[in-house]
Amino acid sequence: MSHWLPASPCTPAGCAGHGGPSRHPVPAAALLLAGCALTLAGALCAPLVLPLLGRGPRERLIRCWAYGVVRAFGVRVRVIGPPAARSGRPAVRGAPGRSRAVYGGGRGVLVVANHVSWLDIPLVASVCPGRMLAKGDIRHWPLLGPLAALGGTLFVERERLRALPATVRAVASALRGGSRVVVFPEGSTWCGRGPGGRFRPAAFQAAIDAGAAVQPLRIRYRAGPPEDRAPAGAAAFVGDDPLTASLWRVVTAAGLTAEIRVLPQIPADSRTGRRALARLAQSTVASDSANLPAASVHH
Repeated sequence: MSHWLPASPCTPAGCAGHGGPSRHPVPAAALLLAGCALTLAGALCAPLVLPLLGRGPRERLIRCWAYGVVRAFGVRVRVIGPPAARSGRPAVRGAPGRSRAVYGGGRGVLVVANHVSWLDIPLVASVCPGRMLAKGDIRHWPLLGPLAALGGTLFVERERLRALPATVRAVASALRGGSRVVVFPEGSTWCGRGPGGRFRPAAFQAAIDAGAAVQPLRIRYRAGPPEDRAPAGAAAFVGDDPLTASLWRVVTAAGLTAEIRVLPQIPADSRTGRRALARLAQSTVASDSANLPAASVHH
């Protein structure tokens, strides 16, 4: 692995435990089968059905499917944001009285979020479906790789620093064309305890080049009531955790809730610079991490 690639201190042993109530293996297995079946059905049908639909119906179908995937794995979904954001028109930071649609129209939007789990992908799609920026390895996965490419996924060769400018140009081109592009700029998963990783600035340069707004989202998983702010370790997919182990941990964890908060959009300004824009988006997403219980923060 290249020394410049993002790295997280989180490990399955230290961060992915579940101390709450658990499901019996039989209903947990049923949830696992249901979640995997719905995921596969969507992946197989999407290239056939989505091209036949207009943008509005296509996005509604994707949001319903993605929400169904998260629920099929036994995880509740809670969307938080101002009333305007829930209806699809969040306020734009720094531009009083103006609003832009979360769900598309006109110039594209760069959607950025913290990264905790594989669940983040359908969770974000249930609110802001868009073209995903994914590591290049996925392109070569059996079945899922070609399907991801057909779905408009943009790939980045993380091991090849020289390929980064071409990726930035591809993302900027997609944004200029009106696409919504979804990026997890931490570059690695973090368990949700503490502020998380640093947002890498490359994708923000694409937003600046395209004149596209940045839509920050904050993702959190919890296993208790809403007032319990401690993150749920069961959802964390970190370090060298096998996907099979993470899937089983999620379906056996009873009472798991995925929380996604839609935050005010940030207009991209060439005078700001990509690093400052990345820092602003990161601080917006992590703004309440200081309020987590001390026991749940990495030191």
